[in-house]
Amino acid sequence: MRSIPFLLSLLLLVACNKPATQSISALLEDAPALQGNKDYLDSPFVTAGDRIYMVGHQNGTFPPLGWHIKGEMGGIWNHPIKLMDGFDATLKWEDQALQLNNASQFINYPFANRHIFEFTEEQLVVERIQFVPDSTQGLVVQYIFKNNSPSPISGNFTFTGHSDLLPTWLGERTQMVDDQDVGTFEENYWIVKDQSNPWFALFGSDIKPESFLTNENKGGTHGQSNSIIYHIDIPGNSEYVQNFYIAGSYTSKEDAVNTYQNLQSDYIHHFKAKKARYEALAAQTKLTIPDKDLQQAFEWLKYNSDWLVRTVPEIGTGIGAGIPDYPWWFGVDSEYALKGYMAIGREDIVMETIRLLDSVSMAINGNGRILHEMSTNGAVFNEGNINETPQFASLIWNIYSWNGDKAFLEKYFPTVQKGLQWLMDENDANQNLFPDGFGMMEIHGLNSEMIDVASYTQKAFEDASKMARALEKLDFANKYEALADELKQRINTEFWSADFGSYADFIGTDEQALHLIKDALVRADTLNKPWAVEELKATERQLLEHPSSEPRPFVLYHNWVVNTPMEMGIADSTKAIVALDNAKKFTNPFGMFVTGIDRDESAGKDEGSFKGSKVFSYTGAVMTLPTGVQAVAENNYGRPDEALDYLKRMTRSFSYALPGSMYEVSPDYGMMTQAWNIYAFAIPIVNQFFGIQPKAYEKIVEIRPQMPKDWTDVSLENVKIGDNEVSIWYENNNGIFQIKVQQTNPEWHLKLILPQDDYSVTEGNPETSIANGKKVFRLTNEKTMVITKP
Repeated sequence: MRSIPFLLSLLLLVACNKPATQSISALLEDAPALQGNKDYLDSPFVTAGDRIYMVGHQNGTFPPLGWHIKGEMGGIWNHPIKLMDGFDATLKWEDQALQLNNASQFINYPFANRHIFEFTEEQLVVERIQFVPDSTQGLVVQYIFKNNSPSPISGNFTFTGHSDLLPTWLGERTQMVDDQDVGTFEENYWIVKDQSNPWFALFGSDIKPESFLTNENKGGTHGQSNSIIYHIDIPGNSEYVQNFYIAGSYTSKEDAVNTYQNLQSDYIHHFKAKKARYEALAAQTKLTIPDKDLQQAFEWLKYNSDWLVRTVPEIGTGIGAGIPDYPWWFGVDSEYALKGYMAIGREDIVMETIRLLDSVSMAINGNGRILHEMSTNGAVFNEGNINETPQFASLIWNIYSWNGDKAFLEKYFPTVQKGLQWLMDENDANQNLFPDGFGMMEIHGLNSEMIDVASYTQKAFEDASKMARALEKLDFANKYEALADELKQRINTEFWSADFGSYADFIGTDEQALHLIKDALVRADTLNKPWAVEELKATERQLLEHPSSEPRPFVLYHNWVVNTPMEMGIADSTKAIVALDNAKKFTNPFGMFVTGIDRDESAGKDEGSFKGSKVFSYTGAVMTLPTGVQAVAENNYGRPDEALDYLKRMTRSFSYALPGSMYEVSPDYGMMTQAWNIYAFAIPIVNQFFGIQPKAYEKIVEIRPQMPKDWTDVSLENVKIGDNEVSIWYENNNGIFQIKVQQTNPEWHLKLILPQDDYSVTEGNPETSIANGKKVFRLTNEKTMVITKP
């Protein structure tokens, strides 16, 4: 009878000898949490920091993922190298062998994730929680074993790490050559080295193991699989917690060991610091609206934006485009996204990304042309598509409007000048002001005079004129303004097709058009789009019957870029409304088709998964960027309800596959999180619905609210503009209207611009005036004003 108490005492003694490990589960109790869809447990998740991120499946496994480096885009990355393919864990006791690879639940947090493995017969639940500390080349994985039976569990817990030290995409261009991984066991951890490079991966725990071993590598790569076996005892109705630390370095063993030891000694501090930083992200540009689904999506897009920050100290810091296949740096993705990042208060990463794009673009091109795509080892894949150079110019003016930093403008205006000169001197052979070359649509042959390139070029000259005027370069200001005016007029005449109620995809020769029609017919026929086949054949007949020796506009693909004249506010209002109404034909419940001829009659009713091809392709895709562009365009022409409809469509894909994220291709294809999604939401919400138009260079914030009819009681708080923060509360209760505007810096001027109706001032002492048929309330040397309309 004395053996049972003796055994229990022994178990307690063993437990007491184990180093104390604090569960991080309790620290997650008050954090935002979203539970995954069980149908998508076998699909990707990410936990990310700016140095390291980990991609696996929500069920706890690490299958081959991605196509840029085929099958290698998942696992644990410390760019410019990969550290590990992932890891496995097994608990064995008596005749049980429980593999932790089939989670029944996945819960996502802004800065961590949790997998729950349930073993009903054994009355055991195992949780795996992981997070990546900021500015650290490592991550923490914590296992929590919950023994819900009265009987103790005594057995072995095996953790197997699969190292795969290899270079990032385009590594061969910078002499990064993969070799065999070789592991040694030191202290309480495995340390694995690529035998020809100073690349290291470490993993282990606080606890001294029973044994360790190297397993046969079945992957056919240069990686290695190494296991650590621990004896664990879990009394009945008790919990057992064990941490694992994974660290790496692409420079030295000492670097990796220091990271490992720092994680081991200070993981709770790292966790609390990251949690606090994410709470601050949530408080910045804080949205409160009746539609809680859209409100939640906007909040989590701020978190998504942080997941994509990628730092390689030897090269720089910038936002990646998407995970898992686009974790590196892009020109155009940043040029859209950074406008949204600025609106949510992320000036830090905006400045870093612009610095990186500018410095590398000037180093490789030297003429102001902005690069398209660069890997994290510094190798540039594409020196720049035509649209990226003018979009960079508009980005610089946008950021200057938010921060008012003249030194910033002076630094980057020379790049803008050189870029615009290169754009027109090198890419406009017929000198009609429409540069030739690829824009956003990467369709073979679509590289003549593209509508998006023309639209972004017009906006670039308009914004460059403002920059030149701010820098007192009046000759350039006048020159750029004249070019912008002429381009606006020419876009509205030469690109417009009254027959189609749309701006043309491109201007080109009959020969170019016939070739493209042939390709488009194959596409439409293959995708079984009979309406598109009929329309394309009619265009072909018209072209052959009425040939032209001069280039002319063609509407063939109905690509989303035909809406960029409205996105940029170039279209005259009559054409804009026709084109916006016409564009609605090319939608489904999630948003805009990338290529309109991919649409068919079933698209309006199909709310299921996107069935992409086996080879990665955007054919048939509905994407968040085209949908966001459409929302911006609708707002530009006074149609906030239509703009809100597009935001609601995108919100249907939020948490569809990965809880807390929105896929690149709606609802569940391509990148599981995508940088330009923040553009698609922040610009319509911050700049247009709430009407915040910053003029930080004059210490002025203009506010022109344009609310959807359903937004009757809403607020947007803590919007950072220069050294000021602005908050807006808007209420419309059955026609009784009130708007409250508040700023933190009374040295600024707030200009609230409303329709010319009767209003009363109930707080503050603003000056009142009439301008352009609008009533303007200007608050000076005060923090708050409240305007009401009975």
